[in-house]
Amino acid sequence: MPSEKSPPDRRAETPTRGYSATKDQLATRLARIEGQVRGVNRMVGEDRYCIDILTQISAIQAALDKVSLGLLDDHAHSCVVGAADADRAGKTEEMMAAVGRLMRRG
Repeated sequence: MPSEKSPPDRRAETPTRGYSATKDQLATRLARIEGQVRGVNRMVGEDRYCIDILTQISAIQAALDKVSLGLLDDHAHSCVVGAADADRAGKTEEMMAAVGRLMRRG
């Protein structure tokens, strides 16, 4: 009689990410940004003054920039610095490409 195997625990396969330690803070910030975006949508629906809407969009972009910089910092300190010597150059190139994409937006 063959023994039955239990399915693998998928949580054990999930790698630890650089932001894992601050995941709750990150989720809170993103929820706040999501609320700001909903607020801008509501402002448009209410035909609010253009400059007021643009001001709120600027605040959203600044909040997203702050999240992005935090993620880059976490990535640099955990994923790049902590990478095996053979992988470090590739991880650095990957990070710098992400920085380039962030700087080109707009």
